[in-house]
Amino acid sequence: MEAKRWSSFILLVLAVLGIWGGNRADAILSAAQCKVERRVGLNACKPVIYGKNPSPACCERVRVSHVECVCPVVTPKLAALVDLNRAIRLIEGCGRRVPRHYKCGSITTP
Repeated sequence: MEAKRWSSFILLVLAVLGIWGGNRADAILSAAQCKVERRVGLNACKPVIYGKNPSPACCERVRVSHVECVCPVVTPKLAALVDLNRAIRLIEGCGRRVPRHYKCGSITTP
């Protein structure tokens, strides 16, 4: 159960971090491609769950992630596991500005 909670935390961080990835002309990804993208992102950002700052590889995944792959998996239960203010600080650590009032899944940024 603990592992599921941590992977959920990483998914939410990726979702919040990845909200700027939707401004691309790329084709819509398939469900299988989205699943792979989420898995790769989880692996790249795993140290974040242990209190570490995002690595360059994690920040790169954040920059190339497709919002349409990550946001649909953000449920209220998942959102309850995460400190949104910490997630925003992590985003800013990756050099991204957080849009105000952006809705991703079940969460809205302050």
